[in-house]
Amino acid sequence: MDRELIGKTESFLRDKLAGGAYMAAHPAELRYRLEHSFRVANICLLIARREGFEETEAVIAGLLHDIAYCEEFGETGWKEHGRRSAAIARPFLRSLGLREDRVGDICYGIAIHVDDEADFPGERTPFALSVGDADNIDRFDVYRIHETLSRDGFLSMSLSEQRRTVEERLRRLRSLYDMELGTRAAAELWRERLDFTVAFFEKLAAQLASSENVIDA
Repeated sequence: MDRELIGKTESFLRDKLAGGAYMAAHPAELRYRLEHSFRVANICLLIARREGFEETEAVIAGLLHDIAYCEEFGETGWKEHGRRSAAIARPFLRSLGLREDRVGDICYGIAIHVDDEADFPGERTPFALSVGDADNIDRFDVYRIHETLSRDGFLSMSLSEQRRTVEERLRRLRSLYDMELGTRAAAELWRERLDFTVAFFEKLAAQLASSENVIDA
């Protein structure tokens, strides 16, 4: 990997996000967006190593995929943030001296990672698809379990509410096993993360079930 280019990208990411008015007023959101971007970059790196993609480019794509969060979002801002991120990233990528075809592939992957749509021509290459795959994979792991339960106020729920919440979560998780991903490496990581998350919630469901009745094993 080219540590110099990655270091420049990390600095660009931090400066752009910290310089946004919304992020300046919401430090917790700034922290989350940075941490998420680094996690996605590391997942992109895992996919790149397994698939033989150029590692530096994969990491850069992961770091910049949500760079549009430096801007205030309007009513359609969330849906557009992939395309806006690509527009913000393009001149920076060119400044790094990357070949134009590689800039295009990185930007296309960033643009389509939200809703599979771009506002410029491009090809859905395995590399480009890996940006959105990495973003989705980050939705499942230890930190995201903690984040989801905290966000939902799980500890303040009644026991019956907790049990319903966990069962609904398991239903949604099990429906995701057949999701199509761009590479075999991403599919393997996806399955590993889902297996772990499903196992956690299955154990939690069993523990909650034992919290109000004696279970005859």
